[in-house]
Amino acid sequence: MHPRLFRLPFDIPGVGGSYFTCLAVGFILATILLRRWAKHHGIDPRLMVDFIIWMLIWGVVGSRILHVIADGKFWDYINLCRDPSLVDWKIDVRECRALRGVWDAARNVCHPAQKNCWAWADITAGGLAFYGGFVAAALFSIYYIRRYNMPAGKMIDMAGWSLMLGLAWGRMGCFLSGCCFGVRAEPPLGVIFPDKSAASRFHWDQGWLHTYRIESLPVIPTQIYSAFAGIAIAAIAYFWLRPRKRFDGEVFCIAAFLYAAFRFFIEFFRSDERGGLGGLSTSQIVAIGFALCCAYLWIYFKKRARKTIAQTPTD
Repeated sequence: MHPRLFRLPFDIPGVGGSYFTCLAVGFILATILLRRWAKHHGIDPRLMVDFIIWMLIWGVVGSRILHVIADGKFWDYINLCRDPSLVDWKIDVRECRALRGVWDAARNVCHPAQKNCWAWADITAGGLAFYGGFVAAALFSIYYIRRYNMPAGKMIDMAGWSLMLGLAWGRMGCFLSGCCFGVRAEPPLGVIFPDKSAASRFHWDQGWLHTYRIESLPVIPTQIYSAFAGIAIAAIAYFWLRPRKRFDGEVFCIAAFLYAAFRFFIEFFRSDERGGLGGLSTSQIVAIGFALCCAYLWIYFKKRARKTIAQTPTD
């Protein structure tokens, strides 16, 4: 685990952090690959670069919004602005003093000392939900594709493999940051995160460790499995489905469905704090809806392709 990969002479929030560094590397690689893809398909590369930048922006915005709403931190953000004494920081007295918080000796918890009405917008503090970013970016893409009359089916199929590559980079960043960890497991299936990591803090909060200033118990590295899944789905989409697709949109629908199925499954092995309902995590609930949408889109694009063929004049 390396939450910070490098430091600059001057401090810029988020810059140098492993998660955002991995996102930046993935973004640069995606820009290079998609510029080449655009040239090959007769699309203005400049439009594609603008498209990627806007997709990134809306993806981050959507990811943050879903995190705030659905990951179980909503009332913390509200109370940080209204009454910080209602917010419990799960840290020890030593860290509480370092952060200049207010220690509640009766409950052995720390409270923020000052109000912060903008904590919900601070993406450098962590908290991005993939599906929120996907939905926001998808809605923007509909507008952008229509405005510039871009080939919708081909653009959607392009997303089938490019998004999965981006996901893989993001999950590698998660592993280096120590977030999104899995349930306890013995080696060789389990890995140990260092002291003060999210895993060791969670295990301390559960009473399994006497302090979070020691290494965590072994846990399943769900981040690595998710990264491998992203790479595998991207490879299937690009090398297998793309050359064999029967209609535009098919690659995206199948790739997205595969990811939804994997995400539903891997969530059973995650142990980090996140929201949920009825025994299912937020991501599992969204994954079910996502899979249904993929099935609908597959039928829609297939019918659309048949209709286009039927309307094509023959000699």
